[in-house]
Amino acid sequence: MPGLKLKKGDKVMVIAGKDRGKSGKILRSFPRENRVLVEGVNIVKRHTRPTQRNPQGGIVERESPIHISNVMLVCPRCNQPTRVGRKITSEGKLRVCKKCGEEIE
Repeated sequence: MPGLKLKKGDKVMVIAGKDRGKSGKILRSFPRENRVLVEGVNIVKRHTRPTQRNPQGGIVERESPIHISNVMLVCPRCNQPTRVGRKITSEGKLRVCKKCGEEIE
């Protein structure tokens, strides 16, 4: 199974689904499920029972993972959603923006 082209901390934009057009930072990735957790996107409501941490309980809103096919990396240089390419150099594999050709860290 090939690795994900998106990493924790990357800025992405949602291109499909109910949150289309929203952007945020990747908080966590789940490579086996091909999903990522994006901040402020795909908000769901969870009913929680009272615990020592949260004595009140109630309804909590939090992010839910979204499939990687529904998000696109935002290039830090050209600031547009773009596909990610790979360039092999002496240092190893590098991620490259398909629109401007700039290296992505």
